[in-house]
Amino acid sequence: MATLINGKAFALRLRQQLAARTTQLQQSAGLLPGLAVVLVGEDPASQIYVKRKGEQAREVGFHSVEHRLPANTSQQQLLALVQSLNTDPAIHGILVQLPLPPQIDEKRVLNTLDPAKDVDGFHPVNVGRLQVGEDALVSCTPLGSWMLLKDHLGDLTGKRALVLGRSNIVGKPMAALLLRESCTVTVAHSRTRDLPGECRRAEILVAAVGRPRMVQGDWIAPGATVIDVGINRIEENGKPRLVGDVDFAAAREVAGAITPVPGGVGPMTIACLLHNTLTAACRQRGVALPG
Repeated sequence: MATLINGKAFALRLRQQLAARTTQLQQSAGLLPGLAVVLVGEDPASQIYVKRKGEQAREVGFHSVEHRLPANTSQQQLLALVQSLNTDPAIHGILVQLPLPPQIDEKRVLNTLDPAKDVDGFHPVNVGRLQVGEDALVSCTPLGSWMLLKDHLGDLTGKRALVLGRSNIVGKPMAALLLRESCTVTVAHSRTRDLPGECRRAEILVAAVGRPRMVQGDWIAPGATVIDVGINRIEENGKPRLVGDVDFAAAREVAGAITPVPGGVGPMTIACLLHNTLTAACRQRGVALPG
């Protein structure tokens, strides 16, 4: 029976560390990290997510600002807001909640962000820095997945890792993080031949495809560490529930360790957003990140 990797507990510890570091920063450098979250439209899931981000930012002691704009906001209006936040010295991190309404060019908005304040890690400058091994603000979900792996396994050097999914948000940055740890990395996707066979060769399997229970128990190598990034809403026995990209019950019989859904990678995303905001604040001020 696989060990459960408890992302909820890890995220709580991380937020506690961030709160302590925020207090240190205020006392030693007079620096209060500031996070601005921008929401356009009335999407219910996005509204809940933005509310949670604001609550957790305030809990760790950040200056937290929310900008809620109507669904008919023009691209020019949104770009003007982003530019004003870019130049606001009290704001060190900016997050534009996705998805955006159809009249707005998502790529143009994200590319307008100051890379130093891009705490979601989506700007091409941060993506490029990660790929070449420089300091970067890393996309929050893969960053959280990496933290969980490091906490559970310690040294990842030489391990065979498979990333299932090649998205810009999770798959590609996850592969880059694992390469940085000197893993031997394979990226698999919908066109991969013998996908089950590729999965069975992996000591670390990161599933990020957005397909409920796609990865079967017999796809997993005995003793492998499984990070399930998927959050899929399904209806089962007439009741809604969340499941991952991995068949959890079957996988737990084979794997050495696995993240549950919910309670695994999910809670790490906001915690890593706050981590990135604190990091960004220190870099912009030119002060060391408190230990």
